[in-house]
Parts: sequence; structure tokens; C-alpha cells
Amino acid sequence: MMTLEDIRNSPKETISAATAGSILGCDPQLIRVQARQDRTQLGFPVILMRRRVLIPRRPFLAYIEGGATSPIL
Repeated sequence: MMTLEDIRNSPKETISAATAGSILGCDPQLIRVQARQDRTQLGFPVILMRRRVLIPRRPFLAYIEGGATSPIL
């Protein structure tokens, strides 16, 4: 399981729903379902690629740290 510090230091530009779920303390499947139903309700942008849900790392960090603006669709 990645920590918030691990995400900050990661060279990857995206994180998985599982990683986001572990940080948010929720089931990653809830993130996946919400991303497909109405991604604007998540508060951070998501990328849908067929069955995969990827989350841009920097906007997610901004959301967690309270500096998020409206989500990018």
C-alpha cells in the first residue's frame, strides 16, 4: 500500500483506483463505479481507458491537500 509521501515522490503521472482508495479510506470499486457514472462528483479528475480507471497524480494530491479546483473532464 502506498502512502501519501510515496505518491508525492512517485515518477508516475497516474495512480490506480486502488491506491486512491487506500489514501481516501474507501473501497476502490466505489471510485471506479463513480468514475463511470458521474466523474464530476469525485472531486478529482479521472481517465477512463476501457475497463481501467486512472487518476492523474498531481490533481489528486491537490485534492487531498485541499487546493483542488473544479475537476477536469
